[in-house]
Amino acid sequence: MNIGTLSLPVDRFDSLLSLLEQGGPVVTLLLGLSIIAGGLVITKLVQFLRTGVGRYRCSSEALSLWLSGQRSEAEAMAASSDALMARTLLQLMRASQKSGWEERQLKEDIERVCAREILILRRFLKPLDMIAQTAPLIGLFGTVLGMIEAFQAMQGAGAAVDPSVLAGGIWVALLTTAVGLAVAIPVSAILGWLDARVEREQAEMESVVTAFFTGAPLGEPSSGQNAFVLARSGAAHAL
Repeated sequence: MNIGTLSLPVDRFDSLLSLLEQGGPVVTLLLGLSIIAGGLVITKLVQFLRTGVGRYRCSSEALSLWLSGQRSEAEAMAASSDALMARTLLQLMRASQKSGWEERQLKEDIERVCAREILILRRFLKPLDMIAQTAPLIGLFGTVLGMIEAFQAMQGAGAAVDPSVLAGGIWVALLTTAVGLAVAIPVSAILGWLDARVEREQAEMESVVTAFFTGAPLGEPSSGQNAFVLARSGAAHAL
């Protein structure tokens, strides 16, 4: 093994230790917040991947089959996908064929289900938002403390002030603001992307549920037919 290949990680580790030593507890706190934010981002990405956020093809095809009267094929299509939208549509299909259910009750139930799923998707977004907002303030707080120390040292030195020492104290103080911004900027950008994905999922849920009850395909105006009534009448004929 070439010893030279180990120098880069060692240098980075030394640079990190030097950064923590110079920045003090404020930089240590910001580093801890960045680690927490990284863990939350990874958790959200895994959650979106497992729940199929953004996958709408299967639910769209299942809804088209359902509106055309092919209920068994539509249920099979929706059941074949583990995407959140497909699972929600499958639950709506099965509930609409239960005896004793009215359209109003079905709407209230599916609204409750959709609200719960969206709430789950929004989990951990608030902590990310708090980190994005507080990281610059924490960095600024560290800068203010560092500037106070630097000017106190300058006052104590009197006429024998060394400009290099003063400049060193100022740049160390500004270091905390730079670290705070370095934490906040990527967290804020990722948070905006995650929030946009959740909003799109919510809009897609509302669109699919509305199309299910109006009987109109996605992106087309309602034809005046009610898919819930059609499903119930079809089930009655089957009996």
